[in-house]
Amino acid sequence: MRKEVIMPKIGLDMEEGTIEKWWKAVGDTVKEGDPLVDIETDKAVTTVESALNGTLVEIVAEDGDTVEITKVIAWVETNE
Repeated sequence: MRKEVIMPKIGLDMEEGTIEKWWKAVGDTVKEGDPLVDIETDKAVTTVESALNGTLVEIVAEDGDTVEITKVIAWVETNE
């Protein structure tokens, strides 16, 4: 099943974040807890860990893209 990865809300005032760096590439296996992407906010850069087990099949937001919270930034194919 294909599941979405969304831009998380990291801080109380956060409305959007910028993709700083993807730790995984399309086709890579991801496991829950693996570093997935670095998100830059107006206050800091935070590494977001995967909440899913599966394969990263699509990256919607590339490095440097600014995305509103809760918008899809990637897709992971899972066995669930």
